[in-house]
Amino acid sequence: MALSVIILAGGTGTRMRSKHPKVLHELAGKSLLEHVIDSVRPLNAKEIFVVYGHMGDYVRAKMQHCQGITWIEQKERLGTGHAVQQVLPQLTVENQVLILYGDVPLITTETLKHLVASTGRDQVGLLTAVVQNPTGLGRIVRDEYLQVDAIVEEKDATDLQRQIREINTGIYCLPAKRLVEWLPKLTNKNSQGEYYLTDVVHFARKEHVPINVSKPKAVEEIYGANSRSELARLERIFQYWQAETLMAGGVSFADPARIDVRGKVTPAQDCWVDANVLFEGTIVMGDDCVIGPNVMLKDVTLGQGVTIHANSVIEGAVIESGAVIGPFARIRPETHIHQNAHIGNFVEIKKSSIGAGSKVNHLSYIGDTMMGAKVNIGAGTITCNYDGAAKHATIIEDEVFIGSDVQLIAPVTVAKGATVGAGTTVIKNVEAGALVINPKIQKQVSGWARPRKA
Repeated sequence: MALSVIILAGGTGTRMRSKHPKVLHELAGKSLLEHVIDSVRPLNAKEIFVVYGHMGDYVRAKMQHCQGITWIEQKERLGTGHAVQQVLPQLTVENQVLILYGDVPLITTETLKHLVASTGRDQVGLLTAVVQNPTGLGRIVRDEYLQVDAIVEEKDATDLQRQIREINTGIYCLPAKRLVEWLPKLTNKNSQGEYYLTDVVHFARKEHVPINVSKPKAVEEIYGANSRSELARLERIFQYWQAETLMAGGVSFADPARIDVRGKVTPAQDCWVDANVLFEGTIVMGDDCVIGPNVMLKDVTLGQGVTIHANSVIEGAVIESGAVIGPFARIRPETHIHQNAHIGNFVEIKKSSIGAGSKVNHLSYIGDTMMGAKVNIGAGTITCNYDGAAKHATIIEDEVFIGSDVQLIAPVTVAKGATVGAGTTVIKNVEAGALVINPKIQKQVSGWARPRKA
């Protein structure tokens, strides 16, 4: 049976105390709603509906990069049952329907697959969980045969029912034809005056439709983010899960509780990651990499045995095997650091290729540069690549030695084996094997009195 997915995302999120809709608050650099959408993508649903309400146009604008979504507006927020009712005119009646929530970001594809697979063609599937503190949550009431008899919201529950620790997660799987039949029968005769989706269990029992109960792999999957405090708790749960996955792949952490993954990291064996490292975008690591504390990596590929020292920021770069970066280095997009190259402290590299075994060790800026192998760049060297209107390239060939405090005025080429003396400003191409210096005269005035403040 084909699958339809309905994600309810119309709540205001009052407890967030925010001018932004709750489902757009971020966890691991991605909105809560996008996390849920990403979890259902592997299910290959034929249709995905998102029911929106509060600040709906803003939500849609922020989520326009998510393709294959049918957006359904809920103009009045009258409960979960009412929200699902808005989808019925566009729902394929022959499909199985999975109902989720846009503020429950940790739900996993594995749990959803199990719920869908274990729910028969004409069954109602419930995802329930046993929690230590069920306060505020709907309780699963079972009969004498331990079959699900009802879902009771806490405000409507008796004192005895409030002691039940098995709770309704709000995630359902059931035939679309049953929704079409049952939802128009919902009433709002309850303390909230809302139309509860939970009443489908009542209809299922009344019509002897089997009810299948499934459990999440981890209870944390069903946690919602209703406040900033709850969101912060979910962030740390998510990040520890990422650390667990990476450790299973061969990565060691100084402290697994002090990393952040905001994207996808491909691990490798025997890598070491120190505290407070941030991974963003797509990260690929080779074996035996060492990453120091307070490092940020975004869209980076690391070869085998790369060392990144503390407080370095690397974005959009390829770092080949044996290279050493930092501390306090900044590697900007479109940079390629080749094998065994060294980029040292307070060095910035932008849109450049640094050849194998080359060294830029101190206080330098290299931009729009093609650098060969075994080049030495002295401290304080800069490539002057911008003339105020356009960027220009610098070419430094193999085995060039450049002294400290050199300015290379692009476009310029320093040919193989040339030497540039300290303090030189290079404005013309340098031939192979040549020495380039700017002659300077040192003048000395004896007994000179420095000006002093009155």
